[in-house]
Amino acid sequence: METQTMGRVTVRALIETIYDLRDVDRGMISPDRVRRLEVEDALIDRGATTLSMPKPLIEQLGLTPFRQRPIRTSAGLQVVQVYGAVRLTIQGRDCLVDVVETPEDCPVLVGQVPLELLDFVVDPKMQRLIGNPAHDGHHMYEMY
Repeated sequence: METQTMGRVTVRALIETIYDLRDVDRGMISPDRVRRLEVEDALIDRGATTLSMPKPLIEQLGLTPFRQRPIRTSAGLQVVQVYGAVRLTIQGRDCLVDVVETPEDCPVLVGQVPLELLDFVVDPKMQRLIGNPAHDGHHMYEMY
């Protein structure tokens, strides 16, 4: 489900800890023990690069920090903590992506890299997320 408010596009997103999913595959834990979040209002932010989340949500998923990266924001250059990895599912499509920490008052942001991996674009007329028209709306990777 997606909503729109004055040019903002938000979507329902399922975010799951990839390490737990791997442990399910190995028979080490049951599927009901996978740490996951259902976010009703993840904000599509084409100006952001990756998936970004506030630290309390990152902690709920039990993600481990593995590097820091500089980012450019409206407030200037900053350094952020990068965590990994999660499986992000939106409208039945999923991808693996690292998570960047944001301040606690920020929403979950879905940036350009996950949008590319999920093969979604923002329909500017209707202000909604749609399958890439260049691929007839089907989930497809490009290799050229």
